[in-house]
Amino acid sequence: MSVGNRVFLKRNLPDSSIVEAFKQLPAANVADTMGRSCALSSEIRLISSPDLPIMAGGAPPVKARPGDNLMPHQALDKAREGDVTVGPNDRSRTHSLMGEIMAVYAQHTRKIAGIVLDGPIRDIEELSRMHMFLYATGSTPGGPYKEGPGEVNVPVSIGNIAVMPGDIVLGDRDGVIVIPRKDAAVILEEAKKKGGPDDGKGGRG
Repeated sequence: MSVGNRVFLKRNLPDSSIVEAFKQLPAANVADTMGRSCALSSEIRLISSPDLPIMAGGAPPVKARPGDNLMPHQALDKAREGDVTVGPNDRSRTHSLMGEIMAVYAQHTRKIAGIVLDGPIRDIEELSRMHMFLYATGSTPGGPYKEGPGEVNVPVSIGNIAVMPGDIVLGDRDGVIVIPRKDAAVILEEAKKKGGPDDGKGGRG
């Protein structure tokens, strides 16, 4: 497996109880405990119609050539249930990174919590009705390449924020933030002080 075409199978996973606890906290409240410097670009927005109010899961980050989804496919094949896959795209907006077939596979077969893409998708009519969290920058009918190169479970930068394998990706209708795995327990305790979605505390202004 040559450099530039690698899939790393081992990563440090976040504690499952911490991930579950973050599902009770709005992204804005958690961001406020992190110096408000953890949010992905507002270009990356919620496309789907999830049943749950908050997404949280460990990240298997994907590095790929702009407009190419060979390695995003590999990431889905290796993802664990409840993961949130993260795919930067060097800010390219020319080719879609995913369509209905790939998204249905992610939701129903791999049972991941969500997908975050710094690029467009296609089949917007179908994807907008999906119950899995799906974030992207918009839509285009132009399809992706499937040639590589790329890598799975390596550090990446998406939406101006660094993501390490195993970091926690937290999202709601406001957008997406990244919580470093090694600091997650401390951040969780601080964020709890601001309360959950329905108690009227924090996260506003």
